[in-house]
Amino acid sequence: MQTGYLGVDIGSISTKGVVIDGEGSILAERYLWTKGSPIEAVRAVIRGLEEMLGDTPPAICGTGVTGSARKLVGAMLDADVVKNEITAHAVGTLSVFPEARTILEIGGQDSKLILLEDGVVVDYAMNTLCAAGTGSFLSSQAKRLGLEVEALGELALLSKAPAKIAARCTVFAESDLVHKAQIGHKREDIVAGLCTAVAANYLNNLAKGKAIRPPIVFQGGVSKNAGVVRAFEEATGAAIHVHPGGHLMGAIGAAALAMRAGSGKRFDFRVAELDFETRGYECAQCPNHCEIIRFYREGVLIDAWGGKCENGQKAS
Repeated sequence: MQTGYLGVDIGSISTKGVVIDGEGSILAERYLWTKGSPIEAVRAVIRGLEEMLGDTPPAICGTGVTGSARKLVGAMLDADVVKNEITAHAVGTLSVFPEARTILEIGGQDSKLILLEDGVVVDYAMNTLCAAGTGSFLSSQAKRLGLEVEALGELALLSKAPAKIAARCTVFAESDLVHKAQIGHKREDIVAGLCTAVAANYLNNLAKGKAIRPPIVFQGGVSKNAGVVRAFEEATGAAIHVHPGGHLMGAIGAAALAMRAGSGKRFDFRVAELDFETRGYECAQCPNHCEIIRFYREGVLIDAWGGKCENGQKAS
């Protein structure tokens, strides 16, 4: 029987899942919106992967999880590996671009910069506080312009004179965008200006004081926007590499890490049909008053987190 490894990247906006074989090739993949419910999103991803694998699925002998809800989903899937996004994205990227030295990643609500030397992470930066310049920012601006977010990139490439858009803050960007439209800028010039502003905002915030060295790999949902890709190329003066599966790199990295762990523990797709529940409360057993999250499977406590001491985790 063929052996496979499961990787799940659970973010605030999207949830990604892949199954890879022992050579790192993708056997199945799923990408969908989290919609504020990571447990239900993971259920849907697991079901979708099982369906894609068909009647003779491989034996899943390792499970890895990354992303903002990795603690929760790691407990849900009884994962072998639960890793931060920096590690998972670096491992995933190096599996397809082994010579990469810089990783630019822009997702739905955050962005990351990862610097590598000889396949090792030497520096990184993350922006999780401001949505300006992320996928959600572009999506909201597309709606304001009456466009689908998928159409922004190709429209931006038509521009010969990109408008200057102040994108350091979402509120200012929206005001500036309306102003540019009102004074007569073409729509493609406004869109190109947005793409340029996204790249500039990213480089000014995350890359300030850091050396951006080629080969440069761009990933995350925004990497699908050809206008932003061009803006990064113009700003860095280097080619920007975008892999077709760039939006899955975190999940690919998580699966690869599970394969490296080599636990051999079998994953059962029937986990998607089990009942999971979280219960939160404020612990009063010491002056910390920690916010404790307890996680139950079929009514049985399987994990708890959030406490600064053991008191909050003791009771079921």
